[in-house]
Amino acid sequence: MTAASDLLDVALATAARGWPVIPLVPGGKRPALHGIDHCASTGVCAGGHQGWEQRATCDPQRIRRAWSTGPFNVGIACGPAGLVVIDLDTIDPDDPEDVPPAKWMQLGITSGADVLAVLAERAGQPMPATRTVDTPSGGRHLYFLAPDGPAAPALRNTSGARGNGLGWKIDTRAHGGQVVAAGSRTPDGVYRLVDAREPVPLPGWLLQRLRPAPPPPIPAGPVHTGHGRRARYLAAAITAETARVHNAAAGQRNACLYVASVALGQLVAGGTLPEADARAALISAAGRHLALRAYSPRQAEQTITSGLRAGARRPRRVEDAA
Repeated sequence: MTAASDLLDVALATAARGWPVIPLVPGGKRPALHGIDHCASTGVCAGGHQGWEQRATCDPQRIRRAWSTGPFNVGIACGPAGLVVIDLDTIDPDDPEDVPPAKWMQLGITSGADVLAVLAERAGQPMPATRTVDTPSGGRHLYFLAPDGPAAPALRNTSGARGNGLGWKIDTRAHGGQVVAAGSRTPDGVYRLVDAREPVPLPGWLLQRLRPAPPPPIPAGPVHTGHGRRARYLAAAITAETARVHNAAAGQRNACLYVASVALGQLVAGGTLPEADARAALISAAGRHLALRAYSPRQAEQTITSGLRAGARRPRRVEDAA
């Protein structure tokens, strides 16, 4: 395993480039930070859960404190770093079912690098040359500068396996994604910098392929709560929690959505509010943030589901609270 002092040096050097870093589990690729389901709402999370992207930092003092506690690998928060990283993967030799789709197999394609080469040829463009890191599994990370400016699209992660990216064996990491920094180590080996040039801007032909689709229609309309004192309390609770989501500041959007989901989840569990109505209200309240690409519809649904589940552990009946 790489020494903690060496990994600290990697973290500091990466942050010095203006790329915020996070600690990853020793020898692994996952953030070594608690998730929203296990947040104690203390310390940095006292005002609301702070995810790994919000906690990523370039502060040398914070970095030294974090890496003094263990040999953490180094993750780069791509969105805050202004990066788009294209992850070119390879076939898993231990998985007999990991084979190219028929359309690629006919062309002799065996890796994400092969797919990208075909895409470049079809676009009439050269293969982009930029900062490059080889991964222990035989893959490759290509670093690009994300589009900048008020009109630039907020690119998010894509996955070749899910069919929403560039193609088979190609993932991308942007807003909401992190990539393992060169110098980190897994049981398979070390992430190695093989092209040290500065990242170049993401080529236009790749940007067009990665530009996010328009967000889906946002459910709208009030939740009908009926009449009487109980209904007024329920309406006030829904109004307060949806306002919390709608008015959330940058850096607190996902945390506010989770807190509101927990509160409405308590009412759902208490038999006061149908779950479908709670979900519709929360998604509608999140509409502004979805339009800004602050999080994806899938991420919003995951946060809502997690919050409703947490709230269900503490049911609340309106009659008892009114």
